Amino acid sequence: MSKKQQLVHLLTEAGEALQADPTAIPWNTYPRPQMKRESFFCLNGEWEIAVNGEAPRAIRVPFCPESLLSGLCIPPSDIITLEYTKTFTLPEGFNKGRVLLHFGAVDQCVHIFLNEQFVGEHGGGYEAFSLDITDLLQAENHLLVECWDCLKPHILPYGKQRRNRGGMWYTPVSGIWQTVWLESVPETYIRSLRMDTTQDTATITAEGVTEGTVTVTTPDGDLSFPLADGKATVKLPSPRLWSPEDPYLYEFTVKAGEDRVQSYFALRTLEIKEVNGIPRLCLNGKPYFLHALLDQGYWSDGIYTPAAPECYEQDIFAMKSLGFNTLRKHIKVEPEHFYYDCDRLGMLVMQDMVNNGHYSFIRDTALPTVGLKRLNDKRLHRDKATRKAFYDGMESTVNQLRNHPCIIYWTIFNEGWGQFDGNAAYARLRKLDSTRFIDTASGWFKVKSTDVDSEHIYFKPVRLKYTDKPMVLSEFGGYAYKPAGHAANPTGTYGYRFFGEQADFENALVKLYEDEIIPAVKQGLCGAVYTQVSDVEDETNGLLSYDRKVLKADPTRMTRIANALYAAMDTPH
Repeated sequence: MSKKQQLVHLLTEAGEALQADPTAIPWNTYPRPQMKRESFFCLNGEWEIAVNGEAPRAIRVPFCPESLLSGLCIPPSDIITLEYTKTFTLPEGFNKGRVLLHFGAVDQCVHIFLNEQFVGEHGGGYEAFSLDITDLLQAENHLLVECWDCLKPHILPYGKQRRNRGGMWYTPVSGIWQTVWLESVPETYIRSLRMDTTQDTATITAEGVTEGTVTVTTPDGDLSFPLADGKATVKLPSPRLWSPEDPYLYEFTVKAGEDRVQSYFALRTLEIKEVNGIPRLCLNGKPYFLHALLDQGYWSDGIYTPAAPECYEQDIFAMKSLGFNTLRKHIKVEPEHFYYDCDRLGMLVMQDMVNNGHYSFIRDTALPTVGLKRLNDKRLHRDKATRKAFYDGMESTVNQLRNHPCIIYWTIFNEGWGQFDGNAAYARLRKLDSTRFIDTASGWFKVKSTDVDSEHIYFKPVRLKYTDKPMVLSEFGGYAYKPAGHAANPTGTYGYRFFGEQADFENALVKLYEDEIIPAVKQGLCGAVYTQVSDVEDETNGLLSYDRKVLKADPTRMTRIANALYAAMDTPH
């Protein structure tokens, strides 16, 4: 490997615990918190894998073979095809009608066989999918998952993955990177749930069934509502609205025939209102400042997958301790456990769609950075297959995540990556979801159809031009400080301003907010996304080190900054 590719493999504390117990089944937690049944059989743990047709060896699922926690740590340039195999026997009494095989996510294309019979296929590396395997089950079962990675044509969404990683591009993942599990359901069962809420009402739609009962737990006791034609309207007499300051979740159960599913919803509203002549993003009817961080979702030992789901909670608590109320989930769709933690702990999420298409450094980075940001995006990325793949990914992202109250904001295109016909993309997304804010073009290549003006500023002072739309500084900062012994790349670093001492880094960070961001709030700034939550490989511009063992900023100083931001717009906190 070249110097650019050589990284020090750092274990998080959760990774150390997992390595200390090689028999532990990682991620042995119900992976779908908003549609939970008692039936759950986890297939994570030891599998066999054959890379490029070579002899099989052991791998720990759900960690990708490029990662340390997989037990392999294979250089990504060496991976072309993967064949996973697993033998399993169902627990006694598990099959109560139908058995579903679930994959949280597999990168990127996959064929599945059970007992030498083809079961199904899937393309796309970020969405969950399920297969009914009931009719192929035996006393002992042999599962074969054939994977291949389609990074090179740039057709399927790929995010920040690049085989020749470096700078703002990261080590790619291949194969299984989320939980594989089995679930038993009755012959007639609830296939999905959808929750549409207002400030006092929730409409719950259960696909696959027509009649049943929805029971909602409230502070005043349980309330039951009939499910008719697959829908129930829940009217709450004393609604308690969800916010980061009070992340209240209404738990409920749907019973339909022999099926029973547990879930939750939250009540909150989003709108744009003019306040003192300034367009503002409002949560529950009041202006709310999005004090945010860019969250790449990369981990030093698992790459796309943290060692344990508790790692998400730790990240969220760390950022809340610094006063932040929002994460911009950047160019990645996480396992549902991440969004569940944001729901229950009170962290807003600005969710990016995952880019595809060819990236050009000159067109997409160099020229826009110096101010050349005008480009007719209708002429970009005209390949029909590429456009269809992006739209398919966008639709699956919305359908998979739409029930999470923490998500308040969709970003369609980031810095022109894969951008095409933004006005049409906005219209398509608005039809999919009429309730959330939409940022069509984060950074540049602006279009008419967007809910916000969205700017990225790194190399110059923050000076913004305000219009009739809410202004969001969707990326800024990126100050780099490399804690000794906690950096993945010991010889090089990537960032936008560099500091050798933690005190100098902290002082510069505080000064940036005091001199440029807080004054901008009074002028009309509605949200600011600092880069970023944690270091990632070459990048050392996180507030946490890549192994999450060093918090670089002082919570007391950062909380004062947060309070000043909220006071500038009178945000509740």
